[in-house]
Amino acid sequence: MKSSKIFAVMAGLLLVTAGIFVWFAPGGPKAAPDISVFTADGEQVALSGLQGNPVLVTFWATTCRTCVREIPDLAELYRELAPQGLKIIAIAMYYDPPDRVLAMRKARDIPYTIALDIRADAARAFGNVRLTPTAFLVAPDGRIVYRKTGKLSFKRLREDILSMLKQPAAHKPVQAG
Repeated sequence: MKSSKIFAVMAGLLLVTAGIFVWFAPGGPKAAPDISVFTADGEQVALSGLQGNPVLVTFWATTCRTCVREIPDLAELYRELAPQGLKIIAIAMYYDPPDRVLAMRKARDIPYTIALDIRADAARAFGNVRLTPTAFLVAPDGRIVYRKTGKLSFKRLREDILSMLKQPAAHKPVQAG
């Protein structure tokens, strides 16, 4: 009888610990890597240039069913919160052919930034991302405050982003100095 209670307590602790790692990057919030990516439109975007805004960075692939299913939710989140300062960068995995990424962008009418990671530089910079979808929420101060591999909880994500947007300096550029 006692061993089943001990097992239940241990299982509960394991779930709580796993939950913490789902919502926070391992080791607690840390600075996002200072990367630049090329968008599907050929523009270069530096993550550090987006500081002052919450940024959702998501690694995805056109062959990933969960990734494709999340596109409408990401588009809705973007359309709702981009006017307030939210940025979304969806980084296509290095193995995804650019023509397939561009075709999906057009077919799905994706409104947020699509970036290509042809040499896997961004995936390596974010801890060697290999599984999709993998998402990182970067706070306006440049810290990763959320990391999730697998299906996103859009309710929780939206609440976190709204909280960031309500902060006074949430979408003001950080001054160097």
